[in-house]
Amino acid sequence: MSDPAPSDSKPLAAAKPAPAARSLRLSRGLSRGEWAATAAPLLWLAVFFAAPTLLIFAMAMRPPTPYGGVGEGWSTEAIGALADPNYPAIIWRTLWISAGATAGCLALGLPCAYAMARARPRWRALLLIAVVVPFWTNFLIRIFAWRQVLHPDGPVASALRWIGVLPDGALLLYNPWAVLFVSVYAYLPFAILPLYAAAEKFDFALLDAARDLGAGRWRAFFRIFVPGVRGGLATAFLVVFIPLLGSYVIPDLVGGADGQLIGNKIAQRNFNDRNIPEAAALSAALALAIALPALLASVFRWRRARHASEGAPA
Repeated sequence: MSDPAPSDSKPLAAAKPAPAARSLRLSRGLSRGEWAATAAPLLWLAVFFAAPTLLIFAMAMRPPTPYGGVGEGWSTEAIGALADPNYPAIIWRTLWISAGATAGCLALGLPCAYAMARARPRWRALLLIAVVVPFWTNFLIRIFAWRQVLHPDGPVASALRWIGVLPDGALLLYNPWAVLFVSVYAYLPFAILPLYAAAEKFDFALLDAARDLGAGRWRAFFRIFVPGVRGGLATAFLVVFIPLLGSYVIPDLVGGADGQLIGNKIAQRNFNDRNIPEAAALSAALALAIALPALLASVFRWRRARHASEGAPA
């Protein structure tokens, strides 16, 4: 005769706390140890991120001085200067170049990450080193190198003129397309790394199963692999798009007058015009344009997670 089950046995469901219990525990706040662990990062963010950001917003509401300083009192002169009729064209150029370069980085980085994740471990390490190698060279030197490559007397322009693709007098430099092209080159490694981190954790047996069920190679790639690495896609988008919005080195070196972005105007107001309040107003507007959509997305995600936890059965 078999022994009876122990009286102190508990159902399997009791081994894990219910969602309502977890949300109640989280709503009570962090423990003392958790606060101690997060104190240093929070202090770092407060000193080196929150405080400078608030300082920029404060300087945007100060008057400029004739000698390039920040005057006393409060003024909306710098904020009113944002109504300059030249700014909408610059803002539009900043948005479409940043979006286009980000799309190019994602389009090129996704197959690269796929190939790296599918490669053998030996080749995977070599490919990862090849992605990281550009970081060993100074960023400014690499952009100067592209300036020489795209120079009107450079090899690329000469070859394109010889085959009749580039008309005489046309330039590869000093236009928005040069900024877009060099931006894709400069920021592509920043897109490949998070995409590779997500692809490395992907279960590629799902692709084999999809092909066994009749899906083609490309359909399996876009319907199975791409949704499976959406976290890496979101990270790559943020890592590339946000710095591109404030980029000014690449437009300054290869863009010319027709390739200037909002970051160049901020640098111009700060270093050339010595109008620090207006530069701060432009920086504050750019910061708000980046932070508000991210904040709204975070609030929406938090509310959705809260409703899901409250609606889950205990």
